[in-house]
Amino acid sequence: MTPWLLALVALVAPAQGKDVTKGPHVVVLGIAQDAGHPQAACAKDCCKAAWDDPSKRHLVASLGIRDGDRVWLVDATPSLPDQLNDLTTSGQSLAGILLTHGHMGHYTGLLHLGREVMGADDVPVYAMPRMAGLLMGSEPWALLGRLNHIDVRLISADQPIELSEQVKATPFLVPHRDELSETVGWRIEGPKHSIAWLPDIDKWSKWDTPVEELIASVDVAFLDATFYADGEISRDISEVPHPFVVETLERLEDRPELLKKVRLVHLNHTNPLLDPTSEAFRVTRKRGLVVATEGEVHPL
Repeated sequence: MTPWLLALVALVAPAQGKDVTKGPHVVVLGIAQDAGHPQAACAKDCCKAAWDDPSKRHLVASLGIRDGDRVWLVDATPSLPDQLNDLTTSGQSLAGILLTHGHMGHYTGLLHLGREVMGADDVPVYAMPRMAGLLMGSEPWALLGRLNHIDVRLISADQPIELSEQVKATPFLVPHRDELSETVGWRIEGPKHSIAWLPDIDKWSKWDTPVEELIASVDVAFLDATFYADGEISRDISEVPHPFVVETLERLEDRPELLKKVRLVHLNHTNPLLDPTSEAFRVTRKRGLVVATEGEVHPL
């Protein structure tokens, strides 16, 4: 990581013991929306600085899980080469991939498992029924299965998966634009701690589960922060509903015990929170919400 990013991690990351990486843990591998930051063909101010200075770029939102000599990816993003390299720092093997849904930033990185790149050997890919149907019934994804690069494993909402003796993962359904698949978040539990990974959801009001309930049930909650506020993009934002960061702040500002658990992820390239020198970043941090950083580690 770059020096400014290391300093930022030290500022926002929760207090952790020196041995946090010796036991099972999660590591943030990216925080940007599906297209990353900077985004293709964007020459606006939100991306210009990142084009000019690679240290200001951000990978697509993804979470890594480590337990001993095995690692898992939550989502296979377009940034998979960098993220897998960051995750397997001690030569661990990729033991599986947990998918959230069928939008481009969350599964298209599976192509790197094919014969043109990794030539992987039956990597388990955990997917909900419609997502599994997409992978097994549509090219080029189906080719990955026929050539035994991936092993698509069907999962069910609220049914835990035993990743290892110490770590289990449970998908939970959330409302989203489900053109191609269902959308789930993931609850990851270890022997001591638990986290929630929820990078994509429609407005909080569309979900039967109050977000406060989710946050209270875990030690750390990574939440959708695609847009900071209304008017951020030129297109009709109702076509791409997400909880605005200002809406999340409003919901949680009287619940400091919940605010301290939240880490914001999946930021669109237009989101001013990607710039740690911005006024939006300063205000959001002052009010108690933290933007996740790549490399941030949390014990399980």
